[in-house]
Amino acid sequence: MDSPPPPESGFSAITSQTNKAARLYQTYLDKVTPYTTQRWIGTGVLLLVFMSRIIYVQGWYIVAYSLGIYLLNLFLAFLTPKFDPSLEQEELEEGGPSGLPTKNDEEFRPFIRRLPEFKFWHSATRAVAIGFFCTWFEVFDIPVFWPVLVVYWFLLFILTMRRQIQHMIKYRYVPFTIGKTRYSKP
Repeated sequence: MDSPPPPESGFSAITSQTNKAARLYQTYLDKVTPYTTQRWIGTGVLLLVFMSRIIYVQGWYIVAYSLGIYLLNLFLAFLTPKFDPSLEQEELEEGGPSGLPTKNDEEFRPFIRRLPEFKFWHSATRAVAIGFFCTWFEVFDIPVFWPVLVVYWFLLFILTMRRQIQHMIKYRYVPFTIGKTRYSKP
């Protein structure tokens, strides 16, 4: 004799709905993956809406500063190779293998980013959306003197980018494909 299935508990109902939402979100991410330019344009528009909100309401500067620091951190991870040549050079001096070729006769090794482009875009978009969401709550509107934050952020940006560019020059890697030789198939 067939008995009816036991009623679903509240926790399992929430879990099943959460899983359904996660699958739907992952489906959306899978669909937008090939559209790099459009994804970044959407993130740029979202960032402009966020900055417009900050300027219009004249507040939430600490949220904007935190977002700027987080985006700078993501950008640096995007520019940095997955395998740090400075650490690998130390290994080579100790007798271990090297990640990037140092001589012309060594094997070519491609530039692999520490933070891939898609994860960079996804994290940046999520951060901007969370920052925009935070601007609707008074608890995040901490009074600060915003010009100091702007100057400090620009100073931090200049110093970290200078260090990153010096690292790129010292270990001869270019994280972008612009200006690199392209070989076409015959």
